[in-house]
Amino acid sequence: MEYFPAPLEKLVEQFARLPGIGGKSAQRLAFYVLDLPEAEAKEFADAILDAKKSVTCCPVCQNFTAGGLCPICASPKRDGSTICVVADPRDVAAMERAREYNGTYHVLHGVISPMNHVGPDDLAIKSLVERVAKGDVKEVIMATNPDTEGEATAMYIARLLKPFDVKVTRLAYGIPVGGHLEFADDATLMRALEGRREI
Repeated sequence: MEYFPAPLEKLVEQFARLPGIGGKSAQRLAFYVLDLPEAEAKEFADAILDAKKSVTCCPVCQNFTAGGLCPICASPKRDGSTICVVADPRDVAAMERAREYNGTYHVLHGVISPMNHVGPDDLAIKSLVERVAKGDVKEVIMATNPDTEGEATAMYIARLLKPFDVKVTRLAYGIPVGGHLEFADDATLMRALEGRREI
């Protein structure tokens, strides 16, 4: 039995399709949108449509941009000899928040995942190899997540880049800052030991 009018039910269903949004949160968001003044609701809808229409992928790094090169690829201050390979545009934002990396990026838009029917041809790997083949790149940093799919993707790309004279590195991982050794799993401790450095 439907408790709400059909248009409101449809709005709740659309919000529930968003990642991380359950039924109650979807309902809350739908009611919030209904309570908005008409001008603000139109502005919200227009923002979604405008983003969908105008956000594209950078022709160089495949990160999101509003047309042409993304701000990172267009910046003369960035070190073009280093490419940090990430799975998702959100990972670029995470790396940029650290304010430690000054190179460029390459966004794969996913990772190799046979279970989800995602193969190498479904990702932006070919354009990465083309960038490296030009010969200006000295180091490629693999910054995919340290899970099975992320590791498989990193290894696959590392093998593809082997013929080129380029250093392929992997982000170090181990004990998080503020973490406790007693709560770390075996794999994390092993990686932390392997990635240790002199102080």
